[in-house]
Amino acid sequence: MGPYQSAVIRIGFAGTWLFFLLREFPHRGELYGPDGPWSWALAERLTASNGAFTVLMWSDSRLWFEIVYAVAVLASVGLLLGWRTRATSVLFMVGVLSLQNRSVFMGDGGDNVIHLMAVYLVLTRCAQVWSLDARRSRLRGSASAGAAGPVLWAAAGLVFAYGAVTGRFSAGWLSAFAAVWVVCGLWWLVDRYEEDGEGRAALDVLANLLHNAGMLVIMAEVCLIYATAGWYKIQGSRWQDGTALYYPLGLDYFTPWPGLSALLASSGTMVMLLSYGTVAVQVAFPFTVFNRRIKNVLLAVMMLEHAGIAVLLGLPFFSLAMIAADAVFLPTVFLVWLGARVAALRPARSAAAPAPAPAEPSPALPG
Repeated sequence: MGPYQSAVIRIGFAGTWLFFLLREFPHRGELYGPDGPWSWALAERLTASNGAFTVLMWSDSRLWFEIVYAVAVLASVGLLLGWRTRATSVLFMVGVLSLQNRSVFMGDGGDNVIHLMAVYLVLTRCAQVWSLDARRSRLRGSASAGAAGPVLWAAAGLVFAYGAVTGRFSAGWLSAFAAVWVVCGLWWLVDRYEEDGEGRAALDVLANLLHNAGMLVIMAEVCLIYATAGWYKIQGSRWQDGTALYYPLGLDYFTPWPGLSALLASSGTMVMLLSYGTVAVQVAFPFTVFNRRIKNVLLAVMMLEHAGIAVLLGLPFFSLAMIAADAVFLPTVFLVWLGARVAALRPARSAAAPAPAPAEPSPALPG
């Protein structure tokens, strides 16, 4: 279920995290590395107390940090393109958790959403469409064709074995990574040598169950985010009197365009309408997901709202993360139409080239 929605979520979150890593590349050492105010020793004490997973705690060397950051960037690119998605989704999750859990005070609400969705994406079959895996499956008959899959599986197995032997994993993470590694190897064997057998059918059933469960959890997560945000806002006096939006517009941190912020803040009516409208949409959305027309209208409103937050308050990555999460509710008809329009660009470019001259008809045949 939902192959197009899961593909949009994959592209959205991988792209958001990739853009963030590239944007903060010059400051990576201060954010998550050895140059930050949150030292390696403090991070070690915190992760020891809360059990958070991060491979950055395996070593405090600068080289290890650079390797982990580079792998996080490459995994984001691979997941964005849908290349060897079963492996890159796990590497993407490891990169997100490792960096965010290393410096927990550096994130915001958007980072929390990426943190959760990185775990959920491992459960989904998010490369059935709009991916290099789907293209390989069409051209070569199998998404697991080629030598890159076994190489990735072997390399991941070596790293996992090192972490297991040295006691780097907790019991829960050790079991989770062991299960993923074994199932991925079993899937490759069955897909290669028993493509039409009962083993492949059983694995397909299991994969579909996990995928559907993961998509259901993602949808429930989005509803919980909006429901809790809306109901907490209702309890705030600034949201009750309609002035909540006014105060961020006066903070330097949230005013990338001071003139635009001042213009909006000067209108009390607009501030009140946007404040009340935000609460109304967030509270109402979880109750409208079963009504297609109302849900689609509110979905468009929320996406426009997040686009406005990105521009007006200077929070682009938070907005991109929320828009990517909202995409799980986009209608399939719209996504199929959008994919067809994008795919039609390539024939349009080739059609612009001059056509070859028609061959002359044979004199022995009618013209």
